[in-house]
Amino acid sequence: MPKLPLETIEQTNRTGYPPPFDADVAGRWYRRLAPAGGLTAFGVSHVVLKPGAWSSQRHWHAGEDEFLVMLSGEAVLVDDEGEHALRPGDCAAFPMNDGNGHHLQNRSDGDCSFVVVSAGASKGGDYPDIDMRFTAEGGYVHKDGRPYAATRIP
Repeated sequence: MPKLPLETIEQTNRTGYPPPFDADVAGRWYRRLAPAGGLTAFGVSHVVLKPGAWSSQRHWHAGEDEFLVMLSGEAVLVDDEGEHALRPGDCAAFPMNDGNGHHLQNRSDGDCSFVVVSAGASKGGDYPDIDMRFTAEGGYVHKDGRPYAATRIP
């Protein structure tokens, strides 16, 4: 059956971020929908941010597009152009290789939720606000190339 009952798909708040970068996403809960639906050509995640949580560290992808649809609550999209309120029905697109670091922050008193779709062959990316990059091989490195003792969770 094509319908995916959310409650049957594992919800987790795992992160591969090394400390101290993991603290900001502790209130991020997500479900990987693509594997549950047998999809292999693109990723789909259902994400819930608790009050105060971030979706990720501010980042951009080389070789991977992202598209987001806000479902409930309110979040603030922070990118190179500033801050933008996102409410239910709002959409955001992040083209691969654009270098525009982005993430969502839940600054409200209630949960917010969104679906994010990604496609492409990840070639890594950058976190412009912190001393970290991610590699196509699934690791994290300092800007000078030294590895972190952490593994990225796809």
